[in-house]
Amino acid sequence: MNDFSQAFLKAIQLIIQLDPDLIEIVALSLQVSLTAVFIAGLIGLPLGAALALYRFFGRGLLVALLNTFMGLPPVVVGLVVYLILSRSGPLGALGLLFTPTAMVIAQVFLVTPIIAALTRQTVMDANDEFHAQLRALGAKSPNMMNTLLWETRYSLVTNVFAGFGRAIAEVGAVLIVGGNINHNTRVMTTSIALETSKGNIELALALGVILITLSLIVTSAVMSARHAAHKMYT
Repeated sequence: MNDFSQAFLKAIQLIIQLDPDLIEIVALSLQVSLTAVFIAGLIGLPLGAALALYRFFGRGLLVALLNTFMGLPPVVVGLVVYLILSRSGPLGALGLLFTPTAMVIAQVFLVTPIIAALTRQTVMDANDEFHAQLRALGAKSPNMMNTLLWETRYSLVTNVFAGFGRAIAEVGAVLIVGGNINHNTRVMTTSIALETSKGNIELALALGVILITLSLIVTSAVMSARHAAHKMYT
């Protein structure tokens, strides 16, 4: 117990002193995850809204795939992206494997289905509530989608935050495609695993504290967005 207390105190000191290695790892983690979530949002929000409002051939299959991919094992995603970006893969010539870009791609694959599936449900529920009113006002399908996306914006923010929480906590996929290379592709989750195996508990604990803090911030933001959405509709 005493050893743990000492390690925890040293971990807090690393955070307070803004240890360069710690800051570098956290900064890369945020850079990768925020970029991935931004791209996933650009894809997932309109895709989810379109699946909620439009009827077209293959829609059922696409919805089923989205729901399936929400629970897709990260190591499988990492393997697929690895094969695509490897030298013998279709995008091997780009030389993206074991770079932060590869990690962003893997996280986009993981996060997009989550944002799209949650957005589909959110917009579908809103459409059930406002469809008759919007039709009575003469709204066409494209305008309806834009209107419903705007009216559900607070709920959609929670979907994006859920995607960020998934991305920032990811380890399997980013480890496979990033390689956990020091000063290049080492992020919080992969660093925690590595430093724990090396016995460097202080740095692992410091990263764990920051990761938990980020999770608390995301959870608080989600609750705030839900509260704002509730106030808006009541």
